[in-house]
Amino acid sequence: MKRFRPHHLAFAICAALAVGVAVAAVPATGPGAPADGPANAKAPEPIKRGSAKRGQDVFRYETFGNEGFWTDAARLPEGIKAAKVTLLVAMKLGMTIDVDHIDAAMRTKLAAEFKTDLSAANAPLLNDPAVMLKLVKANAVVGIVPKHDKLGITCALCHTITDGSLYAMANGGSIGHRIDGRTEHSLQIGKMLAAAGNSRAFFPILQLQMADGSSIGRAPKGLTRESTEADVDAYLSNPQYFPVGMFDDTPDGIGNPVHVPPLFRQDLAGPYGTSGQNAVLDNFSNTIYTALFDPTRLLTPGGRKFLHALAGTAGDQLADDYAAVLKSTGVKNYPYVKTSTTGEAGAAATPVGVRVDNAKLLDLNAYMASMPAPKGVVADAGAASRGREIFRANCTSCHNVDQAKPVNAALVPMQTIWPGYAPKVLAQRTPPLSPIQDSPGTFDDKMIVVDASPGGGIRGNALPLLLDLARKPVFLHDDSVRSLDALIDPARGASAPHPFYVADKLQREDVVEFLRGLDTGTPAH
Repeated sequence: MKRFRPHHLAFAICAALAVGVAVAAVPATGPGAPADGPANAKAPEPIKRGSAKRGQDVFRYETFGNEGFWTDAARLPEGIKAAKVTLLVAMKLGMTIDVDHIDAAMRTKLAAEFKTDLSAANAPLLNDPAVMLKLVKANAVVGIVPKHDKLGITCALCHTITDGSLYAMANGGSIGHRIDGRTEHSLQIGKMLAAAGNSRAFFPILQLQMADGSSIGRAPKGLTRESTEADVDAYLSNPQYFPVGMFDDTPDGIGNPVHVPPLFRQDLAGPYGTSGQNAVLDNFSNTIYTALFDPTRLLTPGGRKFLHALAGTAGDQLADDYAAVLKSTGVKNYPYVKTSTTGEAGAAATPVGVRVDNAKLLDLNAYMASMPAPKGVVADAGAASRGREIFRANCTSCHNVDQAKPVNAALVPMQTIWPGYAPKVLAQRTPPLSPIQDSPGTFDDKMIVVDASPGGGIRGNALPLLLDLARKPVFLHDDSVRSLDALIDPARGASAPHPFYVADKLQREDVVEFLRGLDTGTPAH
């Protein structure tokens, strides 16, 4: 993989186990008993809350006007029609459908068709593009919201599953009653973006290539302002470049998709973002709405100032190239997202100089804090109990045993979480911004430019919620580990990301059983 030169750079579970050493269960009580969490845990910033009831509506249906971007710039409805996307295709892409927005007659017919071989002959509704369009217009497709004859995007697209009460497809989506806050791990977001009629409108979140041929990401070669729609679609549709269940949430010209995190119990989860760049939850949400759901906002004076502050002339180049792409594809009258207040570009509350309706952001805070965490899954209570003691004895310098407690808000330094981290400095930035730097591999790609340094933080990882792990198919934010067992298996090596292992296989199985069973109601003893 080629790496950027400094002047060409585009904007961009810790534990205390000894590496590869077997650990043994220790008593949970008595003199010298281990603590149930970090001794000097940093408390997260308290979240400001509005109405959780109103916040549910914001989470599910509020677009703040981004339907203008998704319809007029990205041309998602046009692409869906042109590709003749069917409900069956959407399900295979991992999309979820709200059964409460499907009329009774249609529900009955779909349920019958799902019992067939799903062929066009035996399941005509599932294979009819007109049915899919009808469901979109009925607001049944979770996260894709019809507004004023246009389609917008909401948080629910990536952060909602259903109970599968009508149908749940293996390695695909489901139809049932909504369960907000949980990650749909089978969602193929890259392919969904590729379905848009003008996927070039997503330029800032693509893996780009500089004039000297350098590029950072999973693809061997990046895209440019001259790349065609077919080029962009090929990148987005390739799961090796844009893996299943992942989304590139940083408009930085780097191909750095990360696994979609859950959004339940966010009162326990701060700081926010893989690199912990946002201490305040509503600031994090505002960034998503103003710089990601409508990236054309990056071309406003505030957006350009933001890019320049983070990446200098490379940020300027990204903005210029994006403007050229929009012009060549006939995109006009942007930006689209409606904002309520202005502020200093680069400030945490207004990174691109604007903020959407703050009352709605606080309502969303309340809803994301109120969503319950799923119950853990315990098949062997004895194994889980043994695993708890191993975890308590060895992992609580970073993690809590009791998941009802907020995570330690202190960031784990990159060198600690990844002993093999050996970055090359690509460019210096004005303090408190850290230098722009990159290390081979994908683990730090999300943090090459975007980290916690604008707020005076270190470059490292935020600790995750250890919840809903029984359903999670991959681990670490870059999907580099394929199971919980593999995560704590010393076979990964002493220099791998998160190299904190349980060498004994049986003890490792006990710890996995404990982790799979964690929820906010799990007793500490």
